[in-house]
Amino acid sequence: MTTPLTVADFDYALPAELIAQTPAPTRTASRLLHVDAAGQLHDRQFTDLLSLLRPNDLLVFNDTRVIKARLFGQKTTGGKVEVLIERITAVDGALAHIRSSKSPTAGSVLRLAEAFNAQVLGRENDLFILKFEQPILELLEQFGATPLPPYITHPPDDADDDRYQTIYAREPGAVAAPTAGLHFDQSMFERLDAAGVQRAFVTLHVGAGTFQPVRVNTLSEHIMHAERYTVPQQTIEAIAHTRSLGGRVIAVGTTSVRSLEAAAKDNPHLAATCLARSPLTRAPAEHDRSPTAQSGDTRLFITPGSDYQVVDAMVTNFHLPQSTLLMLVAAFIGLDQMRHAYQHAIEQRYRFFSYGDAMFLERNPKL
Repeated sequence: MTTPLTVADFDYALPAELIAQTPAPTRTASRLLHVDAAGQLHDRQFTDLLSLLRPNDLLVFNDTRVIKARLFGQKTTGGKVEVLIERITAVDGALAHIRSSKSPTAGSVLRLAEAFNAQVLGRENDLFILKFEQPILELLEQFGATPLPPYITHPPDDADDDRYQTIYAREPGAVAAPTAGLHFDQSMFERLDAAGVQRAFVTLHVGAGTFQPVRVNTLSEHIMHAERYTVPQQTIEAIAHTRSLGGRVIAVGTTSVRSLEAAAKDNPHLAATCLARSPLTRAPAEHDRSPTAQSGDTRLFITPGSDYQVVDAMVTNFHLPQSTLLMLVAAFIGLDQMRHAYQHAIEQRYRFFSYGDAMFLERNPKL
């Protein structure tokens, strides 16, 4: 009988000085740790990614756009509040985290940025339901602050507004960046185009829950935070075309991984499309038509033992100890290999987390 995995299986000691507080001088100037399909480690530069890709490979990016989701203000009683929008639910509505000395009650009004009011309608589990006087995106753009991760200690500035956003971000709604995409610039895209590497997009609005630790000891007891995803029909067709040419589907970031794998889990016909002629499965093509766009809320929790149906390789950053993202990586390359790669990265002084260096992971065919 296999011993159930626990949170402790995904812990590691990280020197604080390896947590990147600022981005590299240019987007492509980071390092790249390549973990190949045999589990071998290769220290590279991010610009070397081009040499690891093949014509007809498909890179799938998350085109979500980070919103200025953090607001400061006060309650009518005078107490200070900090609001972090978690999810926009309507033109004038949102779910939010609220920090204050005493939680606001339903019906109370918050004065934010000394400029506008938001009414507390109630609660949905740990989140507060807020209604605003004007379209929320307009208010956030004018009065909000970029919500840098908790491990970045400086206040956000104009440089963060630019560098904590991918160059292809277009769908506003995330409160955390899909950070693997931060390494790509327009020049890199042009070189990928010239090499015959294709691009496609999904949308998953990253929530603050991505930074929250797993609070139960046994992984099977953990309930993932919900996130909204969309895989457009054009992307599904691009995957089918890639499979027909023998190319690989390469997710840029764990949010792209979750979008693709959630879509395949939710739609069996789409899964058949994604598996057809996979370089790893060698399954025969079984689909006779392309599925339409797939979207929904996902709580997909990918842990060792989970089956990957779509993704053959991924570009990702280094993740927090005991995080669900680290578990996703372990499911892709193996728990022991993940531990080995992270220990190597620490010994080689890679930079960690959102503004840090990247990894290129090829799926372990034995899993």
